[in-house]
This record gives sequence, C-alpha cells and structure tokens, in this order.
Amino acid sequence: MAVYTEVADEELQSFIAGYGLGPVMSYKGIAEGVENTNYLVTTAKGPFILTLYEKRVALGDVPFFLALMEHLARSGLNCPTPVRDAQGRNLGELAGRPAALVTFLDGVWIRRPRTEHCAAVGEALARLHLAGKGFGMHRRNALRLEDWRPLFDRFRDRTDAIAPGLGATIDAELAVLERDWPQNLETGIIHADLFPDNVFFLDNKLSGLIDFYFACNDTLAYDVAVCLNAWCFEPDYSFNITKGRALLKGYTAVRPLSSGERSALPMLARGAALRFLLTRAYDWINTPADALVRRKDPLEYLRRLRFHQAVAHERDYGIEDAA
Repeated sequence: MAVYTEVADEELQSFIAGYGLGPVMSYKGIAEGVENTNYLVTTAKGPFILTLYEKRVALGDVPFFLALMEHLARSGLNCPTPVRDAQGRNLGELAGRPAALVTFLDGVWIRRPRTEHCAAVGEALARLHLAGKGFGMHRRNALRLEDWRPLFDRFRDRTDAIAPGLGATIDAELAVLERDWPQNLETGIIHADLFPDNVFFLDNKLSGLIDFYFACNDTLAYDVAVCLNAWCFEPDYSFNITKGRALLKGYTAVRPLSSGERSALPMLARGAALRFLLTRAYDWINTPADALVRRKDPLEYLRRLRFHQAVAHERDYGIEDAA
C-alpha cells in the first residue's frame, strides 16, 4: 500500500474546489507505488490523480517534474498533465504535504509484456527523448554512477542478510563500472524508471507514460538500458532477444543510436542492473518486514546483472546492424 498521508473529507473538498472542477463525487487511495501518496479523485469534470509528495521526494525537485510533464504533453507525448488552479498554480499544499492534481490516463499496465508491447515502449521512449530536447530546466540524476558507491557504503556490512557474497559481488562490479563507464554519449531528459507499471496500454496500444518522479538529465542510451532490463527478461530471468530486438527497433526507428551508443549498451545495461540492485537491496534491508510497502527482491537484478556480465557484443541484445 502506498497511502502514507490520510486526507480528511473536508480538506480534500476544499483543495479541489480551488480548481473549478465541480464537486468531488468520490475519491480513494491508490495502493500501487512506493514514493508518494496518490488518490483517484472523481469530480463533476471527470477523474484526476491527486499526488501528495512525501519526504523521499525533494520539494525543490517537484517544479521540475511538473514543468516536464507540461512540456512533454505540449510536445504530443501522452502523459499526465498537471492541472492549474484558479490562480494558475500547479502545486499546492494539502494535509501538510506539497500536492498536485494531474489528468487521468485511461489504460492498464501489462504484467507479462509481449513483443509488440516492447516495440511500442521503445518508440515511446525515443519520442520522449526527442521531446525533452526542448525542455529548458535541468535536474541532476540523484542515482548516477557517482552515487552508487556511497549508497552501497550505507549497507555494505549487512549484505549477507540478503545473500552470502553479495557485498563482494557489488564491490567488484562497481570497480569495473567506475573504470569502464561510457563517456561522451548524448545526454538529455530521461525517464530513468520506465518499468511496465509506468506504461499504460488500452486495446493493446500504448496509451501513455506515467510517474516522472525519477526523471532527470543523463545519458539517453542509459535510459534504453534501463528498459532492456525492465521489459526483456522472462520470469526465469533469461533474456528474451526477440523482445530486445523489438524494443531496440522501435526506439531506433524514431531516434537512431550512434555507433558509440550501440557499443556502450552492454556496459550501460550492467550499470542499470546494478543501480536497481543497489536501491532494492537498500530498501530490503531498511524496510521493516511488516511495513505496508511491499519490498522488491534485489536478487532479481543480480540475476540480470549476471547475464549482462556475460554479454560479448551489443548484438546479444537483438540490435540490428546499422544501415
């Protein structure tokens, strides 16, 4: 469950009244998600998503996220659009938390992605990257390579609680990534967390992207590597090269990858796997077993990392030879 802040009826009615959307017909907490409190609010003008930003989200970053969603929506990308109140503000306060109201997207996320879903998400990611070129604000990636070792140092002495030898594996992988991390690749706005639960489909067609609260400026091809990890592995942790080929083909049809980006994919994919291994391991250790938030198994990303470590060439991801 991810409703951390309860909102009284009167407070919510008063907050929504400032938007001129008519009376609140109903509202309910949304259980999915781990960062913020979300409510589905239905007014006379239809459904909206109300987000209360919790302590894990830096208040100074929220204007970036909201402005980015507005920019991407204007650029034709289907994503939640912040609603402005009668005073023109897209950020307010509710129940002692910064709060924003955004438009509701129809669709559901796919729990077992097929090849056509991977192709669609690759195309959508490329369109996001192109649209981001015109966005004027900048946000540093708070979870880039330089941040991984300090994060690891916060729990390295407790890694055996997850799996024997995990700390030594992470330490060795960090050393490789710090030595060989690709440089001088194109940068721009990335989503950084485009997992299946952040992509909606309707009638088997992609209907929108959500959850931009990790979005930042970083290497564009790293975002592709995140998606290869998130979309192209099977439940037994084997890499599905057909799905990889579809995702990469969808992406490159919109934004071709440079030769440097293509050759960097194996190292970027290793980095993406380690990034999610680290954050999941940290949360696994620091989240009480009886907490309302479901802990995600970090070893899922150790298994992905093992695959990437054995990759000999970017073709192992299904990428087609450049024309």
